[in-house]
Amino acid sequence: METHPNAVEMKDIVIRFPGVLANDHVNLVLKKGEIHALLGENGAGKSTLMNALAGLYRPTSGIIKINGEVADFHSPRDAIACGIGMVHQHFMLVPTQTATENILLGLSTPRFHINLAKYDEEILALQKQYGLYVDVKSKIWQLSVGEQQRVEILKTLYRGAEILILDEPTAVLAPQEIDELMATMRSLVDQGKSIIFISHKLHEVEQVADRITVLRKGVVTAEGIDIAGLDKRKLAQLMVGRDVVFDVERTAQKPGEVVLSVRDLQASNNKGVPALRGVSFDVHAGEILGFAGVAGNGQSELAECITGLRACRGQITIDGRDLANAPPILAIKNGVAHVPEDRTHVGTAPNLSITENSIMKNYREAPIGNGVTINRSNARIYARKLKESYGILAPGVRTLARKLSGGNLQKVILAREISTDPKLMVAVQPTRGLDVGAIEAIQRLLLEQRSTGTAVLLISEELEELFSLSDRIAVIFHGQIMGILPAEDADIDTVGQMMMGTRLEEIEQEQEAAP
Repeated sequence: METHPNAVEMKDIVIRFPGVLANDHVNLVLKKGEIHALLGENGAGKSTLMNALAGLYRPTSGIIKINGEVADFHSPRDAIACGIGMVHQHFMLVPTQTATENILLGLSTPRFHINLAKYDEEILALQKQYGLYVDVKSKIWQLSVGEQQRVEILKTLYRGAEILILDEPTAVLAPQEIDELMATMRSLVDQGKSIIFISHKLHEVEQVADRITVLRKGVVTAEGIDIAGLDKRKLAQLMVGRDVVFDVERTAQKPGEVVLSVRDLQASNNKGVPALRGVSFDVHAGEILGFAGVAGNGQSELAECITGLRACRGQITIDGRDLANAPPILAIKNGVAHVPEDRTHVGTAPNLSITENSIMKNYREAPIGNGVTINRSNARIYARKLKESYGILAPGVRTLARKLSGGNLQKVILAREISTDPKLMVAVQPTRGLDVGAIEAIQRLLLEQRSTGTAVLLISEELEELFSLSDRIAVIFHGQIMGILPAEDADIDTVGQMMMGTRLEEIEQEQEAAP
C-alpha cells in the first residue's frame, strides 16, 4: 500500500527569545487532508510555533519537513512558495488600501499596473466560492473587525495555499459565519488541503478537528490524539492542567439606580452611513446589560458614543450628567471604564510597557503624577500591584504590551479600568480570542464588578457568554433595538429571531396567536 508523506512534520522544535523559552522540543505532525487543532492557553507557544512554520521566525533548533522534504525558511515568501499560508490572529493589513489591494500585496503580479476592476471581480468570485463576503472596494479602516478578518482569510485562499494555518480565525465572526467557515474548512480538506486550526472555542474543535496537539508553557502535553472520545471538559483540562468551570455563578441581586441612560441615540459609521437609529435604554447599578447582535449592526459605534470616541445625536446621561459628544477625558472623570473591542491598538499602546499602559487613566494624579511629571518609581510600584492582583503573566512591568499574549493584554486593560473604581463599565468583546482559562478569569472579573455595584454594558457576539453573565439582554439590528428581555426569559430561538430583524413584540404576538 502506497504511503504519502505527511503535509508537515515539526520535530524537536526549540524557539528561544531573550529570557524566554517559547517552544521546548515540540513535535507536531499534520497529515494530508486533515484538520489538526492546536490547543493551549494564551502564552503557551502556539502562535510562536506556527510563526516558525510560516517563515516569520527561525527555530533555534529542530527540523521542519514539508511533504517529506526538509525545509529551511528564511522568510514568509519561502513558506508561501512551499504552499503554506497563515491567517494571523492580529491583522497584517494596510489600513489605507482597499480589500482587493491588500489581498494582492506581496504577489509578483501585477507588478507595474493594476487593473483593479479585473481583480475586484476575481476576489468577488472567491467570496462566492467560500462564502466570505466583504466590500472589496472599501478601505481597510472603513471595515469592521469581522470584515477585516475575512480579508485576511481571503488573502490566504487567493494564494492557493495547500497548507493553511488558521490562528483564531473565528474569533471575530458571527455564529452564522462560523458555521460557514467550518463548512469551508471541511470543503478544503475534502479537496486535499491540510489545515492547522488554532482555536480556544472547544465546541468548534469538537465540531471540525480530526486530531489535536496540546501545548502548555511551550511543552507538548498531548501529541496528535484523535478528537473522537474527547469531550469539552477533557479538552479544557488538557489545555490548562486543571478542571475549568464553564458555568460561572451569577448570584441574584437587586439592581440599583440608573447609572447610564441613553435616549434616541443616532450616529454614523466610518463610511458616513447611519449606524445607530434612535437607540434608547438604561443600565442600572449592579446590573449587567448584555447587547447581542451580528457584527456590524451598530455595537461598536454605540460603545464609542458612550465613551466619547464618536460624535452622535441624542442624549447620553451618566449618573445624571449629559455627556453626549463630551471628550473621553470627561467620561473618564465621570467614572466610565472602557474595555474596547480592539485590545491591541485601541485598548493599549503596543510599544509602551505594562507600567505605562497601567497608568494611562491616572498618570495626572498623585502619587503617580502631578499633572506635569510622572513619578516613575511610584508608577512601577502601582503596576506591580496590578500585575500581582490580576495574575498578569510577564517577566516584569517593563515588558512591552506587544509582547504579551491576548489574555494577559486583556488583564492589563481590565486591571487599569477596574482600579479606578468605575460607576459604569463598557466592555466590548472582552473575551474574544481568549482561551478557556482566560475567559473564566475575565468573566469572573466582570461579575465582581457587578457585585460591587458597577453598571456593566456588555457587548458580545458570544450568546453563551451573554446568557450566563447578563441580567437583561438587548438585541440590536441595523442600529435599532429589537427588544430587551430578562436573561431568565431569553432563549436562543427568540434572540436569534431578533438578531435577524424581528422585533420582540412581533415574536410575542406570534407566540400568543399560536394554538
